[in-house]
Amino acid sequence: MNFSSRLAATLLAIVATGCASVVHPDPAAQQFTLSGWGGPDLRVFAVEPEGLEADAPVVIVLHGVRRDARDYRNNWMDLARQHRIRVYVPEYSKLHFPASEDYTLGGFANADPERPRSYAAIEPLFDYLRAGRGVTSDDYVLFGHSAGAQFVHRFACFEDNARFSLAIVANAGWYTFPDAGTKWPYGVKGVESACDRATWVQKPLLILLGVADNDPQAEFLRRTPEADVQGLHRLARGHSFHAAGRAAAQEEAVSFEWNLELVTGVGHDNAGMAQAAMAAISREQIE
Repeated sequence: MNFSSRLAATLLAIVATGCASVVHPDPAAQQFTLSGWGGPDLRVFAVEPEGLEADAPVVIVLHGVRRDARDYRNNWMDLARQHRIRVYVPEYSKLHFPASEDYTLGGFANADPERPRSYAAIEPLFDYLRAGRGVTSDDYVLFGHSAGAQFVHRFACFEDNARFSLAIVANAGWYTFPDAGTKWPYGVKGVESACDRATWVQKPLLILLGVADNDPQAEFLRRTPEADVQGLHRLARGHSFHAAGRAAAQEEAVSFEWNLELVTGVGHDNAGMAQAAMAAISREQIE
């Protein structure tokens, strides 16, 4: 075989190998844009397994501080298939929500009325799922990990008419306590008209804590005097938040509907906490 023939054969082999290694898109992995909710267009990364029933459970997932919605969606891919659920992860980009407070505090820290309020997108997203993506469920589960957990526990207070059946708060770095004597954002003093703690502690909230998420020097962990009063790491702060909720319920003489679960063998890891969250969601469906 002369040089030209050998070269042609080599190129043909390369092309054939390349064609054989093409990765076809996963049909369950979807992406769409949420518009018209009162803020900027949001990309939404979704898991919609093929052949899924219209009334399959809906889980809306809130990503972490890295704004890595795609990765969060991917962490739920196998869980969605196995448990026959739909998963939707809206992306709060730094372009439109530049500071972490713009995302996790719902924009309430910003006095500019023109800035978008991050909490305001969730209910319109659910409306769109029902109107445009074949969903017939009457409610949804809200799950947030890390910065997403900060979003979720505050959303549960500020959004009184939200249609979530369960709000799962996993490994938040710090919290807004239902403490009437502590100023927002560490407590509800100053925002009582928008965030009523007596109502808040009666909502179905599950606090998931990774037992190994106990590093006082963890990346992105807020270290302010107000945050350190809650505990020196995420595990301790989660326990403190649950205890503060119980105390608020007693002071308000109302029922306390928050639960706390420890996840052994897991640290600050969304994939590991997603598995624990799925177990809780499955229990809720049975009940």
